[in-house]
Amino acid sequence: MELKMSPYDEKIWTNSYDKHVKPTLEYPTESLGGLFDKAMAKYPDRIACYFMKRAIPFSELRDYVYRFATFLQKHGLKKGDRVAINLANCPQYLVAHLATIMAGGVASGCSPLMSHTEIAYQINDSEAKFFVTLDAFYEKVLTKVLDKVPKLECVITTNISDYMGLSTVLVTLGKLSKKVPKGKVTPFEDKLILDFKEVIETEKDLKQVDININNDLALLQYTGGTTGLPKGTELTHANIITNMVQISTWIDRTAEDQEETTNISAFPLFHLAGLAMSMVTLYLSASQVLIADPRDTKHLIKEMIDKKPMIMVNVPTLYLAIKNNEKAKKIPPEVLKDIEVYISGAAPFPAEAINDFEKGMQAKKKVLEVYGMTETSPILTMNPYYGTKKIGTVGLPVPDTDIRLVDVETGEQVELGKPGEIICRGPQVTRGYFNKPDANAKTIIEGWFHTGDVGVMDEDGYITIVDRTKDMLIVSGFKVYSVHVEDVLTKHPDIEMVAIIGLVDPDRPGSEIVKAVVQLKEGIEPTDSVKGDLKKYATEHLSKYENPKLWEFRESLPLTVVGKVLKRSLRDEANTK
Repeated sequence: MELKMSPYDEKIWTNSYDKHVKPTLEYPTESLGGLFDKAMAKYPDRIACYFMKRAIPFSELRDYVYRFATFLQKHGLKKGDRVAINLANCPQYLVAHLATIMAGGVASGCSPLMSHTEIAYQINDSEAKFFVTLDAFYEKVLTKVLDKVPKLECVITTNISDYMGLSTVLVTLGKLSKKVPKGKVTPFEDKLILDFKEVIETEKDLKQVDININNDLALLQYTGGTTGLPKGTELTHANIITNMVQISTWIDRTAEDQEETTNISAFPLFHLAGLAMSMVTLYLSASQVLIADPRDTKHLIKEMIDKKPMIMVNVPTLYLAIKNNEKAKKIPPEVLKDIEVYISGAAPFPAEAINDFEKGMQAKKKVLEVYGMTETSPILTMNPYYGTKKIGTVGLPVPDTDIRLVDVETGEQVELGKPGEIICRGPQVTRGYFNKPDANAKTIIEGWFHTGDVGVMDEDGYITIVDRTKDMLIVSGFKVYSVHVEDVLTKHPDIEMVAIIGLVDPDRPGSEIVKAVVQLKEGIEPTDSVKGDLKKYATEHLSKYENPKLWEFRESLPLTVVGKVLKRSLRDEANTK
């Protein structure tokens, strides 16, 4: 008797692909460094990146990269050695990142917002040999731990203003007013401490490195650590290359398409969402605008007007901040018209908020939601570029990617339309975490990576994320998906953002209390009338066990550096009261 294939085996999502996207793709076999070198050499006069008043062509960027890579090799970098990059978005980040890969090293991004304890942990855990950072971070943070990171040999410092293209007077004024952070760089025993500008004076003599793209790492990218200490995700050259090809194919781009094309992303480069967009843009020999401070929406809007982007990539909270800024009204209609797509990821974008954004930005059907994680290089699913974008879904699995939805408790496949944990495998999926065998055993089971996200797949193959397994609540035996409750509540006209968390119910062992932490829209105050209206709305639109029993109103919700709500922080605060 012939066994009936499941919708997952049939890859039903491929039927919803745009016509130009094939279920299986062809991928380059050369190293990531080789691909980037060709991309920089292909159009030497094209602008590689814009940063404030500076425009750096590919020829100049390539020269910097070769010099930095030569320095790394001359100072002992061997294939596989780690270079930690602790910078805001600036040209120096691109140079250090590309140079590390071309020299045969492994790049590892670090947030400039880390504490000295956190940075020491990541340096030691990654076994970083080189560290690239801002002078302000060096003075205020790194000097506290330099005696606690024995394997670190060399620190390269820079100032954020070094490649802004500003006059000496403006830079000096910026430092005096503290708008431009600065720090004093002092020597440290047994460590080589150098300035970035000194490093790129190195005479070019880059040695080719034999890279096995399937085995050799390109990135050791750390997870956010929201569930404990951060883990270093091992991503090979092949992982990154395949995902770049998957993304560029999906958005229907080749290097030949890219003349006069500019992309803008305010995701930090130390976060894989930002780094991936940057690498895809480089791979396509396109131009990118580097945004050092994503909170400065005034500057971001000015860059949109000046640079006229075709693609933007941001977290939902930033898109809403752009829309709500008065300066957005001054964006010329022709600029908005030329923006083909607003790619959104890293956090849920409630359907009502998407509708508000698209209406306010004259962007009907232009928001393209995606889904992924550090462990998937990062993209796993995308809404079609040309075809149907189902608002509220994260789209379809990209080519050559297997997806299953399984019961959280039993591991059995669930039917279409039923919630289950998303598990995946594909050429972009990590082989595991560095030196974390226990975590690998729990996460990668029989070749499938378990994401920890709960989703629902519809009959067309589109996936809706309904929760993280750790954010799923149990109320009197019923499963409550926080993302679903948040989506319902954000449809209320007074709510800007809401986070649903579960608190231990002291009267019912094994059960939780649903709490809503609410940020109201600007101009709305949490009066008794407003609170009463929200509670009535919740009662009418949610089941009894989903309905929040506790409500808290805040001026703003705590966010990560990329704009995700820090639910763990909210839970910790609530449980310590």
